[in-house]
Amino acid sequence: MSQRLPALMALSAALAAAMPAMAARPFITDDARLTTEGSCQVESWARHYSDRSEFWALPACNPGGNFEITAGAGRFRSDGLPGSADQVLQGKTLFRTLQTNDWAWGLAVGRVWHPSAQPGPNNLGGTYLYLPFTLSTRDDRVVFHANLGWTRDRHTRLSATTWGGGVEYWVHPRLMLIAETFGDDRQKPFVQSGLRFSVIPGLFQVDASRGTQPGSQGRNTWTSIGIRYTPDKLF
Repeated sequence: MSQRLPALMALSAALAAAMPAMAARPFITDDARLTTEGSCQVESWARHYSDRSEFWALPACNPGGNFEITAGAGRFRSDGLPGSADQVLQGKTLFRTLQTNDWAWGLAVGRVWHPSAQPGPNNLGGTYLYLPFTLSTRDDRVVFHANLGWTRDRHTRLSATTWGGGVEYWVHPRLMLIAETFGDDRQKPFVQSGLRFSVIPGLFQVDASRGTQPGSQGRNTWTSIGIRYTPDKLF
């Protein structure tokens, strides 16, 4: 378990790094949208498993219109093992901007570090990239997302093809339901469903989700609760 933990963290962080890009909590699958130009957003969440927990804070800013940068950190706690911290840095751009009842796609590239695993200049970590795709239907009430990507973990020196697909459905102007599946070519896929509620529309949202990896006897089943703050203009 202890030898596999850094690899699992790298995959988790690479997938989780997609979320703040604006697929928005509680999605793992990213979308082809960016934070508002001249502004930033902050997402923070906790994810709890039967034997471990994750805590994340990931700010993202868009200084120039078609480039978003995300930088943040996560903290991991696992029963019987030392705690570990991850740091994430990601850049994202779009090749086609999303319009209502249309589609868009882009590219995101990022890096994950595990500074508590190996202090010093040679920190363990992973590199990843993915192509986000989004399709808007029914005047943005139903939106589909898909990702295809690649990640390489420095600890195991293994590469994997990553993928994800999800749908968001606005059942009310303040309430969204989500469902998705995601994973890589090295293990069984994960599934997740949840909701997001706009406490202050366009500014502050709260969310909750429940996910699992079918066939894992419950070990890879989680509950997640998060918040998202998205001011319209900061600079």
